[in-house]
Formats: sequence, C-alpha cells, structure tokens
Amino acid sequence: MRIGELAALVGVSTRTVRHYHHLGLLPEPARRANGYREYGIRDAAALARVRRLTELGLCLEEVRDVLADDAGRELRDVLVELDADLARQEEAIRARRVRLGALLRQADEHGGLPDEGPVSEQLAGLFAEMARTSATLPGPEPAMAAKEREGLALLETITDPGELAPVMATLRETFAGPGAMERAYEVYALLDGLAGAEPDDPRVAEVARALADCLPRRLVAEGATAVESAMEREWRGGVADDGGSGGAAVMGAVLADLAPAQAAVRQTIRLIGQLERESGGSQPSTEKGAREL
Repeated sequence: MRIGELAALVGVSTRTVRHYHHLGLLPEPARRANGYREYGIRDAAALARVRRLTELGLCLEEVRDVLADDAGRELRDVLVELDADLARQEEAIRARRVRLGALLRQADEHGGLPDEGPVSEQLAGLFAEMARTSATLPGPEPAMAAKEREGLALLETITDPGELAPVMATLRETFAGPGAMERAYEVYALLDGLAGAEPDDPRVAEVARALADCLPRRLVAEGATAVESAMEREWRGGVADDGGSGGAAVMGAVLADLAPAQAAVRQTIRLIGQLERESGGSQPSTEKGAREL
C-alpha cells in the first residue's frame, strides 16, 4: 500500500501518518526502488492502534509510553490515569454548565446581561436596578455610575466568596430603602460635576457629605484606617509596596480611576472613619465631622 491508501484505510490524513513517523510512533516501512514507502497489514494495524489510543484521549507522549517496550507503564495504568483526568474534566464542564445556566436565567429575568458581565446574580440584580433608575433620568448616565459597576465587578473577581458575602450584604442594605437608588444617582451626578475642581473647592466637602449620607457607616468604617493609609500613599505620589497582599496597589488604581472625584471620596472615607473613632460606633450627624475636615 502507498501512504495515501494506508491513510484512507485507517481513516487519518497522510500528514498524520508522516507526523507519526517523525515522532517515532509509527515505524518507517521498507521503501521501493523508486523511494516510495511500501506499507503492509502490520503497518495498518500499528497505525490503527495509535488512532484508537488518541481517540481515548491520550496525548501523543502517552501513546509513545504505551507503545515503547521499556516505558515501564502498563496500558491499564495509563487508562486509569486518563479516566481520572476525564472525570475531573467532566466535573469542570458540569460546573461551567451550571454557571452558564445561571447567566441565561439572568438574561431572561433582567432583559439581558450587563455590559460588565458575567457577574453574580446579586450584582446582576443591582446592575439591572441601576439601569432602570438611569432610564428614568434625563440625560446620559453619570460616568461615576459606570465606574461603580466596573469596580464592583472587579471586586467580585478578585475577592474570595466568603470575604465578599458581607460586602454584598452591605450593598443590599445601601440600596434597599425607598428612593435609595435615586439618591445614589444624585450623588453620581455630583461626583461627575467635580470635573476640573481643585481639592479645596467648597463643592468637594458638600459632595463628601452627600456621599457619606448614602453609605451605611460600617461600609467604610470597618476598613477606614487601612483605606486612609493607602490613600495617603496614593496622594503622596504612588502606592508603596508594603509587602502585603497587594490591596494597597488595588486601592491606588481605584483612586486614580476616580478622578476628578478623588478628593470627595477621600474626604468621605476620612469623615466616616473619624466619626466612627470619635463616637465609638454611634451614628452622629455627618455635618459636624465635615466641618472639622
């Protein structure tokens, strides 16, 4: 048989046959006087065995081990290992299908998926509510609202689910009350309005108070000290490498992306942190704290 006839008989391409020769998976046959390879039934049987092994999922290196006399691995051992690997892949595919099913349900329930998706059901619901609120307002959506969604999607990606749970609970608390989402969009618009404003612009303190009034106190207070420290490094010209988990670097990138609203965000975090330290966790008015900043 010529190489084309062999390939057609076993159901592979002539290129595959040549590749197997190159890798040593298929012995080179005798050649005719004109230089063409001459294949027999033994060659066809060897090629068919390679095909059966690859169809089971073995890589060519594993096939080589099975075919080699001194491989030291029985075919059964290779197949047991392959079966375990396929079981892991099967479980991974099953988990992916569960995730895809959840995303399809999100699309059906919310009239589509958010631009920042795929995200969790909790964030999808929040983003859908933001979209509904934005649709009722005149003009384009504030840029800060889009930045909020991007930041939350990033947070969900880089945070362990257990650590993210309290954050999601706080978000639900933040936007649960009547008119909460509308007030949040008013603050987004105020933050957008700080474009070109200097840090000592009187509007910065006003926006900081408005932002603080929108947030549950504990949302910022629980991490106020660490956040303030990271912010100070950022405003001094970059977040230093503290040898930690990289949270400071993330905070620096987030703050840099919040321009021109950086000053208001900084004042808000300082304001809430200061009031928490002074009050021991009670809920004093933000007006006094804002005047002291």
